Amino acid sequence: MLTLKVYNLLLCFIDMKQIKRLQIGKSGLTSAFVEQVKSIFEGETLVKISILKSACRDKKAAEKIGDELVAALGKKYDYKLVGYVLTVVKYRKVQR
Repeated sequence: MLTLKVYNLLLCFIDMKQIKRLQIGKSGLTSAFVEQVKSIFEGETLVKISILKSACRDKKAAEKIGDELVAALGKKYDYKLVGYVLTVVKYRKVQR
């Protein structure tokens, strides 16, 4: 017999969605990539983007890629850079 705690835990695992993951390679941030991210955000609120070593070799370049991506997406988006992984978030309201 399942306890209530275990049952709730199982429900959480069933409802979890997979986080969409993308990669930026040697061609860098292109308009086609930005359009692909926009189309993913029509149904998602979070996307993780791995920046490969062929795209940039230092943190400043990775931050620049994140800034350019968020500027291309719009004011409802923000990112966090951990290592060489951008976590891009879409908010419901425009961010200041």
